[in-house]
Amino acid sequence: MGSRPVVAAIGQEDRMQAPEGLESPPQRLRLWDRHASPISILVLGALLLAAVLGFTGGQPSPPRTADFGAARLTVKTPAIIRNGEFFETDVTLTANAPLGDAVIAVTPTLWRDMTVNTMIPAPVEESFEDGRFHFSYGPLEPGERLRVKIDGQINPPLFAGTQGDIAVFDGERRIGAIPLRIKVLP
Repeated sequence: MGSRPVVAAIGQEDRMQAPEGLESPPQRLRLWDRHASPISILVLGALLLAAVLGFTGGQPSPPRTADFGAARLTVKTPAIIRNGEFFETDVTLTANAPLGDAVIAVTPTLWRDMTVNTMIPAPVEESFEDGRFHFSYGPLEPGERLRVKIDGQINPPLFAGTQGDIAVFDGERRIGAIPLRIKVLP
């Protein structure tokens, strides 16, 4: 008589294990298991909204103007800027009365941890007096205007911001100043 093959029952513990990573995935019922997490989309949307609303800098610089009687000063510089960026400051001085020596003076705290690359036109004379950088441009007649363009860069150590002022002098006589605050974001 013939022999019958022996069939043994193979139990669950006798099966070969699949290599790591090839197991069948667990059954999940959540919508985002096969798609991107909605949290990442919300975070990205919030960052884009903050940028569009101007909270991260890059918006047009608002001009600030002050009339001091003998002269009118307008300063246009960024109010919010990001660390490491280049920036431009426009200073316009309009004489309402004769000025023997039109001087633009800047407090060192305003330019703390900033690099000033160019100043056009260059002043006739530069000095440091009474705790300010003084830039002398010579005489101005009533109605005459001096426009100075300053290009600079925010240095990496500057965090949170800086403040100071830009003042106008007629020689050594102070005419007035505009206080400025620049917020620096990382």
